Amino acid sequence: MKITDGEKLILLMLSELYGQREVEGEIDPEFIKSAIFSENLWGIPWKYSGIPFESQESPPLVKEVVDILDMWSFIEYAYEKLSEEEKRKLEKGAEPFGKNPRFSGFDGNNETEHMSIARFLINDLDRFQEFKDRSLNAHMPTLDTHHRMLSVFEGIRSTLISGSLSLEQLTAVLREQTHSEYRNAPN
Repeated sequence: MKITDGEKLILLMLSELYGQREVEGEIDPEFIKSAIFSENLWGIPWKYSGIPFESQESPPLVKEVVDILDMWSFIEYAYEKLSEEEKRKLEKGAEPFGKNPRFSGFDGNNETEHMSIARFLINDLDRFQEFKDRSLNAHMPTLDTHHRMLSVFEGIRSTLISGSLSLEQLTAVLREQTHSEYRNAPN
């Protein structure tokens, strides 16, 4: 969604008026303010899909973050479904990343746009609620790792119609956290 600086100002002023007057409407003024201040204007048509906005593609960065969050949702869900024996196998097969795999977020210093989009999706659009109340700051670069994992996960995703990752699929995705140059390298 593209809006001019003047339109942003008008929307912010209207949002403040809504709040001061305690207007009960279908538009959430706090959400509008959050979308403007966080520069996540793409989220307005997502939240208010009943409004006939001009058709537009989501920004590529948004799609990338959604794909990463989706992948980690599948990973964490599949891990919770494993038996204790399967968890031990995963821990060994995807070492050192097979023990209680959890989405840690993005680098707060260098991947701030990704982190902002993830927070907006989770906190403002109520998507991926399994990650709510996490800091989402991994304190280290994560994008290369997520991209390697996604390259494997994308080939599996279409087979997961209301299903879960198998132990073998989960192991394959998690193993991608180790860069290929370091896999099976002698210590």
